[in-house]
Amino acid sequence: MRRAILDGRLKPGTRLPSSRLMAQDLDCARGTVVLAFDQLVAEGYVVSQAGSAMSVAADLPDEMLTVPRSGTPPQGKTVARPAVARRARALLAESPAPVSAGPPLAFPTGQPDREAFPFALWAKLLEREWRRPGVEAASAVHPFGHTGLREAIAAYLGVARGFTCDPGSVVVTTGIRHGLALFAEVVLDAGDTAWVEEPGFIGVRDALATSGVRAAPVAIDGSGFSLETALAQVPEARLAVVAPAHHFPLGTVLSLQRRLELLSWAERTKGWIAEDDFDGEYRYSGRPLPPLRSLDRAGRVAYFSSFSKLLFPALRLSFLVLPASLVEATERIMDRVSVRAPLLGQGALARFIAEGHFATHLRRTRQLYAGRHEALLDAAARHLDGLLIVAPDPGGMHLIASPTPRLGPRFDDVVVTAAAAAAGLIVQPLSVCYAGPARRHGLILGYAGTPEAEIDRAVLKLRDVVLGATGQPRRGQRR
Repeated sequence: MRRAILDGRLKPGTRLPSSRLMAQDLDCARGTVVLAFDQLVAEGYVVSQAGSAMSVAADLPDEMLTVPRSGTPPQGKTVARPAVARRARALLAESPAPVSAGPPLAFPTGQPDREAFPFALWAKLLEREWRRPGVEAASAVHPFGHTGLREAIAAYLGVARGFTCDPGSVVVTTGIRHGLALFAEVVLDAGDTAWVEEPGFIGVRDALATSGVRAAPVAIDGSGFSLETALAQVPEARLAVVAPAHHFPLGTVLSLQRRLELLSWAERTKGWIAEDDFDGEYRYSGRPLPPLRSLDRAGRVAYFSSFSKLLFPALRLSFLVLPASLVEATERIMDRVSVRAPLLGQGALARFIAEGHFATHLRRTRQLYAGRHEALLDAAARHLDGLLIVAPDPGGMHLIASPTPRLGPRFDDVVVTAAAAAAGLIVQPLSVCYAGPARRHGLILGYAGTPEAEIDRAVLKLRDVVLGATGQPRRGQRR
C-alpha cells in the first residue's frame, strides 16, 4: 500500500477497504492487516477518522507521488547534479560491468578453486579457536593483528620466501588497498608522488589516492619496471610500488639488474619500495622466485602479500611486513585508526599455517593450477585460432588473451567483457589496468577457479562471444 500511494496508484483522499474485507481478500489474520494500517497511520500515509473508513492522506506532496518515466527533468525544474561525484564516475568507468547472480562458467580473476580448500578442517580450527577463546581473542587485540598469526607468518616467510623478519613487524590487513594506504600514510605526505607500474592493478592507484598521494604511471617493458624511465619522467617520486616476482596483469618478472638498481635508488635517496607479492607462491617452472625484500640491506622495502587469493577471497586477510624503522610509528598511527583486519579467522589461520596445512594446500593447488594452465592453453589453441593469442605464463593464476592483428582494429575489450558477462563468463578487460591514454586491449582470463572439465566449454563460448562482439560471422554462418 505504501508503494501504491507513492506511485500514485492510490490517490490522496482515496477511501480504503476495511481491515475485515482486506483480511478476507488476502486470506490472512485481521490482526495482521490492523498492524499494517497502524503503521501506515503512524508514518502519515493513511488517516483515520472516527466513524469513517481509513483513507489516503490528502496533504502528501504532489512531486513525491509521481514515478519518473525518463531521465529528462520536468519543464521548469532545475537539472539535478549527478548522483555521484566526478571521481566516483571515473572509478565506475574503470570498473567492469556487474554480472548476473550465480556462479560463472569461467574465468574470474583472483579466484582460487573453492573445492580445493579444506573447509572441514578450517571449521574445526575455527571451533577450537572460539570454543574457549584466549585472552587476546576475547579482548582488545594488538593494532597489528593476532600475535599467533603474526608469529606464524614470520616463521613461514623465513622458510618459504627466503627472508627473515621479526613478528613485531608483521601487520595483518584486509588487502593491498588497506595495507598500501596505511604504508603511504606513514612514509609520504599528501601531495607526494609514487611510481606505479603501467599497466597495473587498479587497487594500487585507489590506495594511493586514499592517502592523498599522486600515482605516476611508468610503462614497463620486457624486463619489468625501469628505474631509468621513472627518473626521466618523475624524478621527485619517493615511493615505487612494484610486483617484481609476477607483474599484474602482464606476468613480467623484474630482472635482477633492475632489482639491484631499484634497491640502490631507495638506499641512496632514502626512498621506499612497496613490493606486492600477490601470487608469487604460484610458479610452475622451478621454485618460486625470491622476493625483492630478500635483497634489501638498507631496510627500505615493505613486503605485501595476501591469503585471500591463496585460500578463499571471503577470508579478507592479507599482511604487510614493515621495515624495522617504521614499526613504532605505524603502531602508534594504527592505534588511532579504527579500520583493522577482522579478528575472526586470524587465530584459525595461525593454526592452519603453524600446523603445516598452509604449505600442504599450496603444494596441492600448484599442481592443480598447473594442469588448468595447460588446459586453457590447449583449448585456446584449438578454439581461438585467428581471434585471440593466449601466451603461456610460468606463474600466477591468469593468462592474457590478446586480439590477433587482423581482429585488433575491431576489438574493444570493455565491449567484449560486457558481452561475456551476459553469456555467463567473467573476464577482465586489460585496458582498464592502464592509467594513461596509451592502452593495450585484451582479456585477463583467470583459470585457477575454473574446473578443468569446464575450460574447453568456456573457451568455446568465449569464441562465440568474441565473434559476436566484433561483428564476425560465427561458425556455420556466411558473411
